[in-house]
Amino acid sequence: MRLLPLFLRRQSHNLHHLHHHHDKTHIPEPNPLFKMAQLPPLPEVTLLAPSITRILAGNPSKFTLQGTNTYLVGTGPNRILIDTGEGKPTWITALKSCLSSSSGATISKCIITHWHHDHVGGIPDLLSAFPSIKIYKHRPDYHNPTNIPFLDISDGQEFEVEEGGGGGARLKAVHTPGHTEDHMVLQYFPPSSSQQEQPGLFTGDNVLGHGTAVFEDLSAYLTSLAKMKSLVDGKAYPGHGPVIDQGREKIEEYIQHRQQREDQVVQQLIAYPDVAVAGGQEGSEKGWTLMGLVRVIYKDVPEALHVPAAGGVVQILKKLEREGKVRVLEERGGGEEDRWVLVGRQGVTGSGRGSAL
Repeated sequence: MRLLPLFLRRQSHNLHHLHHHHDKTHIPEPNPLFKMAQLPPLPEVTLLAPSITRILAGNPSKFTLQGTNTYLVGTGPNRILIDTGEGKPTWITALKSCLSSSSGATISKCIITHWHHDHVGGIPDLLSAFPSIKIYKHRPDYHNPTNIPFLDISDGQEFEVEEGGGGGARLKAVHTPGHTEDHMVLQYFPPSSSQQEQPGLFTGDNVLGHGTAVFEDLSAYLTSLAKMKSLVDGKAYPGHGPVIDQGREKIEEYIQHRQQREDQVVQQLIAYPDVAVAGGQEGSEKGWTLMGLVRVIYKDVPEALHVPAAGGVVQILKKLEREGKVRVLEERGGGEEDRWVLVGRQGVTGSGRGSAL
């Protein structure tokens, strides 16, 4: 598998999505909705449904949107928390205030959707406030440098909220890698006694309330999006941004958007197999550099955002390379100056991993 080009690895430290310890391939796609002034405000605490309360983590930014969403699930004395934010003092204060206003309810379990700092950073405060709480995450040892005492989550594992009259809300964890390798979404099933609520899906960071998400592995991400479509027929509750009323439709939009970007890369390689664009000027060498593709595909995006855009394009090229559809015609340092071509065009033959386009 090809590595992210060196200049992207250097830039990604300042451009990573949501985290202080983000993987080097996590570079956000340019999106005007990330401008904070254009985002509609969200209250710190919102009752979204009788059994679902959203508590913002107090960490708004152009990458976290209005902040990380954490969710309290249940109405009885013992509730389930989804994610913990990044450790802002306002979050734990809001969480405890919300519970105290609910007849002194507490939290018995916390489920972490994935390892990123803006989802696990509040765990120390959570353990301090609720020492007996059980905290669950898929693959507990994966990206766990501080040895948080996670309990494992298996694919398909169910969690039920303890309600006074029984038959509480249920959550079903589904492994959906892509944004991260350990990423889980949670199907929501309302209490059997509820006549007001409908099933939903907590999407983690695979699908957001605004804009598009980033990913470690495009192939895995697309597979997970297709799986997620079958899990929701109503509202989706994202890791960032507002509630999505039509969850399935939003997921389909994400799938189509990713396909559109892939099609743009392929069409550029088909239309101009002998042209490389560098610095906005056409050259005569065969193949395309990564930034050459970026400058054409994102021609309407400010140039300052071309480096973060390259993160998505390199993921597309890596996916197409694994499928045997593109290859590097000429390696120049294993990075930004490598020249990419379609397999089977201009005398270039494939590696036997797939058919030519």
